[in-house]
Amino acid sequence: MQTIELIRQAKPAQQSGPAIVGSRVELQLLTTLRCNLKCTYCSIAEGDVRESQGNVNYSPEALDRFIATQLDGYDVYVTFYGGEPTLNRSFIRDVMQRHPHFRYQLQTNGTLLDDLPDEVLKRLSNILVSIDGGETVTDGFRGRGIYRQVLKNLEAVRERVDGTLTARVTWSSSDIGFDELAQLCERFDYVYFQFVAGEAYAAADMEKRKAVLRQLIDRFFASRDTLFPFIPIMGMVRNKVMPKRAEELYDGHTQCRVSTHILNVMPDGRIYPCPDLMHLPHMLQGDIKENWLRRSPLQRDPAMPCEDCEAFAWCRGNCMKNLYLAYVENDKNYREKVTDPICELVRFMGEEIDRHDPQAWFASLPLALRRQITDCEVYEYVEIMP
Repeated sequence: MQTIELIRQAKPAQQSGPAIVGSRVELQLLTTLRCNLKCTYCSIAEGDVRESQGNVNYSPEALDRFIATQLDGYDVYVTFYGGEPTLNRSFIRDVMQRHPHFRYQLQTNGTLLDDLPDEVLKRLSNILVSIDGGETVTDGFRGRGIYRQVLKNLEAVRERVDGTLTARVTWSSSDIGFDELAQLCERFDYVYFQFVAGEAYAAADMEKRKAVLRQLIDRFFASRDTLFPFIPIMGMVRNKVMPKRAEELYDGHTQCRVSTHILNVMPDGRIYPCPDLMHLPHMLQGDIKENWLRRSPLQRDPAMPCEDCEAFAWCRGNCMKNLYLAYVENDKNYREKVTDPICELVRFMGEEIDRHDPQAWFASLPLALRRQITDCEVYEYVEIMP
């Protein structure tokens, strides 16, 4: 497979339609492709991307020109991503100083979080901290002692953070249980989980995951005076109760944002719609240095079976990368072992939510909780579907 060290690809032909759909754009800036951990399931490692580039090498002026030219008039929010983004703190600080009116999010493994200066922490609307559940699972994927180090760092910065703290769980093992996921609510404002894009869905593993999902959903509906803050469940309930909200921010497209308004900028300035497909040259969408941008090549395709699926009205296509690899690239192995099992789990979640009559439950909530479910800002920073 070709690596990211290939020479810069020529600008492809412009596709029809606007480069950015809607009124907002998420500028996901990869501050570096270096990382101080080597998590076993790292999607950035696909195609030899991880460690293939160091820190950002486009100039601040080039970024300013791109923003002024391509993003003028949009509501811009920035996610600092990597690699491990905190390995390039000076870039983070510089962007914040040059664009003080933007909103900011940080996605981090949390190991260096306590070293960030207050001026950065105070500006972050949300911090996504990667953690895999409890200590045994987290350390198994990330390294010995990482779980305790991350929790220690969270305590060190909590009073210095004005925004929300969100646990980002990659559900990579069927051994991840209800208790360790539920306990994350004690440390974080929200918990977001995503099913790993790997071959982890044998029949026994699927049943284990479904059992935990059932417990999580039961717990979510068990209370009417407090919120069990699991983003995928919150988002699904919102989409079922208010189905138009599943479309309005994404022009009816998938809610992972890659078809409409997320721009993943590599340290060398090249732009791709999905951080997991930056090893594919034909996914190139733009370039900071050359100051151009086209419509995302990750769009709904007739080969994708979504519109005939019972979940489409509230799922809107889930992960476009998974659908693209499975049905457009026609990778049958990926379809059978990754995409289709994940779709089965999403449908299962929908069925379990329906079992609790979400419309009646939502109607009984205090106004503050209803607003939290319908308008949670974290929805803008993560994929609502897992």
